[in-house]
Amino acid sequence: MTPLTPEELVRDHTVYSCVMGSRAFGLATDDSDTDRRGVFLAPTPLQWRFDKPPTHIEGPAEEQFSWELERFCELALRANPTVLECLHSPLVEHADDTGRELLALRGAFLSRQAHGTFVRYATAQRKKLDADVRRHGAPRWKHVMHLVRLLVSCRDLLRTGELVVDVGGERERLLAVRRGEVPWPRVEAWMDRLATEADAADAVSPLPAEPDRRAVEDFLFRTRRASAARAVA
Repeated sequence: MTPLTPEELVRDHTVYSCVMGSRAFGLATDDSDTDRRGVFLAPTPLQWRFDKPPTHIEGPAEEQFSWELERFCELALRANPTVLECLHSPLVEHADDTGRELLALRGAFLSRQAHGTFVRYATAQRKKLDADVRRHGAPRWKHVMHLVRLLVSCRDLLRTGELVVDVGGERERLLAVRRGEVPWPRVEAWMDRLATEADAADAVSPLPAEPDRRAVEDFLFRTRRASAARAVA
């Protein structure tokens, strides 16, 4: 099989795509970008070459990023926050049969591992914000807003077992943070409280300790096999 360009892989082999970022979170303003995320299935015969297809692709459109299906599943099984949230976007733009099966499987990726990955990511971002405050006297408020949103999402996921992307009733409070209207010490206290609540929720969470790796692997195997069969038909 002739190798495909990154543009061809995204254009012709995307199985799932959605809008993420502020528009999916319910935090969009007039100047918000439209961030698109997708999953493509590289035809199985391409995996048999020494030169493998890419595991992710930026573009071809602005603010567009896609993962190859296997890489996407690997990251989701590790409870990568960015990838997990893609499966729960309220703004789905495309899903073929494989994409719909992936969506139906999204609960298999959720586990209490999310506590560790979400909190580690939040801790790393918090350090960057603290450095901004030390250097410039104020943080980047847009980044602060999204960090608080992530902590809210983590706490609620652990409490309910469901990942909800839209911020709902927290919208105005979070937008006030983005505008710099909430003093930094108050935001710090809010983040500390959310982290403590997430820790408490983890101890009694309805989520399983581990994701359902077998179900995801079976899905990936069947999908790869069907792709191979189409290539030789």
